[in-house]
Amino acid sequence: MVEPLESQGEGDMRRLAAFGTAASAGFLVAALLGACGAPAGPGPASPSMPTVPPLTSAPASSGAADTPPTEPPSAPGTPAPTAADWQSLKTPDGKLEFDHPAEWTVRDRGAEAAPGGVFLEVLNAGGKSLATLKTNVAPGAECTQRIPYQVLDLVQVPALAQQGVTPHFIFELRLYPAEKDPTKANVMAYGISSAPKPSGPDACPIFQFFTWPPSGASFGGVYNPFDTTPGNEPFVDTPEAYLETSEYQDIRKMITSLRPAGQ
Repeated sequence: MVEPLESQGEGDMRRLAAFGTAASAGFLVAALLGACGAPAGPGPASPSMPTVPPLTSAPASSGAADTPPTEPPSAPGTPAPTAADWQSLKTPDGKLEFDHPAEWTVRDRGAEAAPGGVFLEVLNAGGKSLATLKTNVAPGAECTQRIPYQVLDLVQVPALAQQGVTPHFIFELRLYPAEKDPTKANVMAYGISSAPKPSGPDACPIFQFFTWPPSGASFGGVYNPFDTTPGNEPFVDTPEAYLETSEYQDIRKMITSLRPAGQ
């Protein structure tokens, strides 16, 4: 659950609340269902992923409202430059590897991993948690509600294709209009998902997992516009602005670089 930070001004709260209102007014676009249709029994919750209701399959729908929204672009229109120095890291079990900026730290949290799995956390130079990678997790849960959504970025990750299904990296939003606190009304996360995209005007809550032997895995994190970690770029208080930052471009490049070791 994203928690509000007391040091953020009321102006930021109003801007994010205004963003949530605009999202509900009609520019919500296509999103991925978070593991809809997967068997029940979610894996342990990651501290860097949003605490939102779990899901499995979406209820059937029909009529004109089922017309799929427009797809988002595969990348922001004016991306910021990515880090100059990168290095590769192989997971402790030797099965996966990914690239990350040399100044970032990868913490092994194997003591908290699922049996037979790995648990890595990536932090920037200021100590801000950017993403976690977990394997051998069960990707199933129940879709208890359907809510407005928006997809901000979407790109395939072909290196992780399994059984004919190519997962996606997705940066997405869920809007909870009844919530008065913007940090709870707008839940935003990025990560890899093997789930299909919804075809209607709403979606299940965010639940990003992808198929990886022997069951599933996750690699992603949350966007918190109220974060005040030292080193954050100024005036980034909406997800659209965050798309154009160097931090987001580096996160996207890192997560989409995930691949089987040796490839």
